[in-house]
Amino acid sequence: MKPLLIKETCLYHRDLELAENFYSQTLGFDLYGKVAGRHVFYRLKDGHMLLLFNPEATALDQRLPYHYASGRQHIAFEVEDYESWKKRLSGLGIVILTEQIWTTGKKSFYFHDPSGHVLEIAEQGIWP
Repeated sequence: MKPLLIKETCLYHRDLELAENFYSQTLGFDLYGKVAGRHVFYRLKDGHMLLLFNPEATALDQRLPYHYASGRQHIAFEVEDYESWKKRLSGLGIVILTEQIWTTGKKSFYFHDPSGHVLEIAEQGIWP
């Protein structure tokens, strides 16, 4: 049997308009679809999806199993041009919370999105 692959990653934002602006403009993701007040979807590399949901809207939606989270969440993005991303985000006023050098010698840095989620940009190959 082949291994399972992650197809979707979800983050929950009460202000979807602010989140959409950040993920579209600041991170440059291509919008896949949206329903005002409910969700904003982005298609990432290799068909992976980043789904941004309004937690109040999806907690009440009974068409699907319970779809809700609260508190700060974390996801990491792997990039080929690490230093360019660090420079770009710093230049936009995004505060780099910390930069880590891992046992592989690869680096990553952490920052917040508008909802306080902890995002990470990691050099390609961080996980051997």
